[in-house]
Amino acid sequence: MVKFILGTKEEMTEYFTPEGEVVPVTVVTAGPVKVKHIFEKAKDGYDSVQVGFTLGKKEKIKEFRLKPGDKSEAKKGDTIDVSVFAPGDKLQVSSISKGKGFQGVVKRHGFHGGPRTHGQKHSEREPGSIGGGLRTHVPAGMRMGGRMGGDRITQKNLKVVFVDPENNLLLVKGAITGRRGTLVEIVSR
Repeated sequence: MVKFILGTKEEMTEYFTPEGEVVPVTVVTAGPVKVKHIFEKAKDGYDSVQVGFTLGKKEKIKEFRLKPGDKSEAKKGDTIDVSVFAPGDKLQVSSISKGKGFQGVVKRHGFHGGPRTHGQKHSEREPGSIGGGLRTHVPAGMRMGGRMGGDRITQKNLKVVFVDPENNLLLVKGAITGRRGTLVEIVSR
């Protein structure tokens, strides 16, 4: 059965297991979400569950597609909260990464830049040559400086460490992409 929920990333912290092990976790305020619509392959051409999550004064609506063979017991009007998850569940988490603005090639693509000596006065962090031969245009796909971050990132095989249904909290092992307050889509298959 597929389990899914929407939430917001809060912070990173440490969680001490009953065995005394320290685990780095990301705290996610998840749900409750309300099932808005059920899409069925016979009528709509694909299987999916649409849910709504209140974030501040706005309601975010997201769709969770079901793969062939996946089942969901959700019905229109149902409310889903964090209690559907259990410690040890494997998760797939999608969110938007932090925007970093315009960045040069050294930070954006890991270029090494030029040497500090041998006549290199002010070109330590420059990209170097971009053309070649007789071409008078820039080749497609050339790595250059530009906007960095703000991409949709999906992380797989994250694990639930602790579930707090009273406070709608989910502790996920490891780091989740994004700033605090970022909308997070969580799916367990």
